[in-house]
Amino acid sequence: MRAIPLKSLASLTLAALLLSGCGQGLLGDGDDAATEEGPIVLGMLIPQSGSEAAIGPYMSNAAQLAVDEINAKGGVLGRTLQLKTADDACDPQSASAAANKLVTEGVHVSVGGYCSGATLPTLPIFGRANIPMIIPAANSQELVDQKLKHVFLINGTGSQQAEAAQKWIAKQGAKSVALMHDNTSYSKDIAVRAQGLLGDQVVITEAVTPKESDYSANITNVLAKKPDFIYWTGYFQEGGLIARQLRQSGYEGALMVADGAVSPKLAEIAGNEAAEGVYATMTQTPDTLQGAENWIASYKKKYNADPGPYSNQSYDAVRLAAEAITKAGGTDGAKVIAALEAVDGFAMFSGPLKFTPEHTLANGGFQILVVKDGAFTLQDPLR
Repeated sequence: MRAIPLKSLASLTLAALLLSGCGQGLLGDGDDAATEEGPIVLGMLIPQSGSEAAIGPYMSNAAQLAVDEINAKGGVLGRTLQLKTADDACDPQSASAAANKLVTEGVHVSVGGYCSGATLPTLPIFGRANIPMIIPAANSQELVDQKLKHVFLINGTGSQQAEAAQKWIAKQGAKSVALMHDNTSYSKDIAVRAQGLLGDQVVITEAVTPKESDYSANITNVLAKKPDFIYWTGYFQEGGLIARQLRQSGYEGALMVADGAVSPKLAEIAGNEAAEGVYATMTQTPDTLQGAENWIASYKKKYNADPGPYSNQSYDAVRLAAEAITKAGGTDGAKVIAALEAVDGFAMFSGPLKFTPEHTLANGGFQILVVKDGAFTLQDPLR
């Protein structure tokens, strides 16, 4: 993908972030003394196995990069940061076991969460242990609706994504829209909210069974309604298959996927011809941020690979955790939560941060990507 210029404010924010290395105020001014000893442990639940495993390394690598940079500058309150990852396999049962494991290992802040359905059951587990959660990717509105004081989202919500989808569909002049989801919390949430916004434009909402290899029956149901726009709100494994099978069935209309399907794997699964021109609703990725060249270079130097979806959000989750711990003067959960609620203007890739009362971003930051030559590139920033 190529870098696309964004608004000047976002550019200035990102420049400030990169120049500061670890962000404004990260190491503090020495006024807050550490009250504890030993490393500060951050826990990260990510898919390391299963159909979404390709996303895991993007998140953990970026988080580790932030940890290493902070430690190179003296750590936090004189203590080193340590990152512990655990495999949630994008599965609720696996995620619960992994969360309990991290709690047992004494993590101070959780900075993970990719699949919303797997993240939801971990909320009470971390909550009972008084562990703040900074969630970099999972974004179902159900996470917000729990109204839990220890939960903070730094990715746009399902409601904000549905609004972006509706705006783009209207811009394309679509008259009849088919919504397809996989019945998971994340996917169904976006589809239901998009249906509420689109109203009578929706001619069918089709639920599929995840992890199947043949979606021909679902596709037959959808195409019988003659939609001119199809929006898939699930993950890339099924999204790639659906894109391929839709084109094989003769569908020539517009196809869009939600952020869970934004991965190089989608084009691999669908085939470049079927994937070409597929739109996506997505928050910022490394390649759509002006001024991120140095950060991308640092990532590539360390891992000999390009950063991918949710790399920048995971990097920021670690930085934000370090900032909050600094302001809290230690790792006491209640104090860290209060510090997160008080954040005002902390420089992140998505812009200066100030949480809403619901602990979400005021602006979801969704933009429209499109597949060109097998890769997602920026189509419209929706500004």
